[in-house]
Amino acid sequence: MTTPSEPDGARTRTNRRAELLEQLEMAGRASSVATVMFHTAVAARQGLSASEEKALDLLERSGPLTAGELARQSGLAPASVTGLINRLEHKGFARRIQNPSDRRSILVEVDVERLYARVAPLFADWARSLQELYAGYGDEQLEVILQFLTEAARRQQEATARITGDEDR
Repeated sequence: MTTPSEPDGARTRTNRRAELLEQLEMAGRASSVATVMFHTAVAARQGLSASEEKALDLLERSGPLTAGELARQSGLAPASVTGLINRLEHKGFARRIQNPSDRRSILVEVDVERLYARVAPLFADWARSLQELYAGYGDEQLEVILQFLTEAARRQQEATARITGDEDR
C-alpha cells in the first residue's frame, strides 16, 4: 500500500533500483570470483601464484617499475613486493636492471616477448569471447561500461591501500 506522498510509480522505481543494486552486487561478486579463478588457473599453468601473474601484467602494461612503484600500483606491501620480485626473477619472468634516469635505483622489467609467448595462448579463447561480447554493444554503451570498470578499479585500489595501510597512493 502506498502513502499519499509516494505514488505507485515512485515506489516501483525505488523497488526496481534496490533490486538492480542487489543484482549489481551479486554480479560484481561473481565477476570477482571468475576473475580470481581464471588468473589463478593461468598462473598455475606457468608455475606462478596469482599475485605473481598480476604483477607481470602490471609490469607489461606499465613498463619497468621500481619496487616502490610496483607496490603502489599493485596495492601490496613493499616487503611483499621484494619477495615477489625475487620469485619472478628466480623463475625467469623478470629481471632487475639499472634505472637509466637514476643510477641509485633499480627497475624491474619483464621480457615481454617471452611473456607473450608463454601466456598469450592461455588468454586467446577468453579474448575472443570478450570480442564477441563487445560486438553486442554500441559505442555509447561501451563508454558507460568503460567508465564504470575504470572507476570501480580505482576504488578497489583505494580499498586495497586502506587494507594494507598504504593510503598515500
